[in-house]
Amino acid sequence: MSKSLNRVKAELEQLGLTTEIVHKADGTLTAEDAATALGVTVGQIVKSILFRVQGSDMHVLFLTSGDNRVDADKAAKVAGKPLERADAASIRQWTGFAIGGVSPFGHLNPVQKFMDADLLRYDVVWAAAGTPNHNFAIDPKALRDKGNVVVADFTE
Repeated sequence: MSKSLNRVKAELEQLGLTTEIVHKADGTLTAEDAATALGVTVGQIVKSILFRVQGSDMHVLFLTSGDNRVDADKAAKVAGKPLERADAASIRQWTGFAIGGVSPFGHLNPVQKFMDADLLRYDVVWAAAGTPNHNFAIDPKALRDKGNVVVADFTE
């Protein structure tokens, strides 16, 4: 089992969240791929979009419904900091995850987290579990509450 997957699993357990981590050999790199592989709607997929705080190594995580897009200007206002797109290297260095596998849990460093309110329209959503091939189902309210996530308006 990968170190990334182990970190996610350990934090889920530490927070008292019992969920099954599912492996999909074909991968779940995009929201559309994940929805197809998991047999759910695209809106039920949690996209993890990271921005880097300008002039810093710190990153901010925006969890959005798979059928929405993050608006960079709104995201910066919500975060209260100037943001820039994070590249693959900075994401891996700060979170410990590769793009396509960024989880809401198990980061190497603290990450401020915001959540798209549209995720709350579902009873269950699916998030990456540390790799592009592993996902887990979670009640979006538990994701918000246990993940220390602030619900905010940052989508287009």
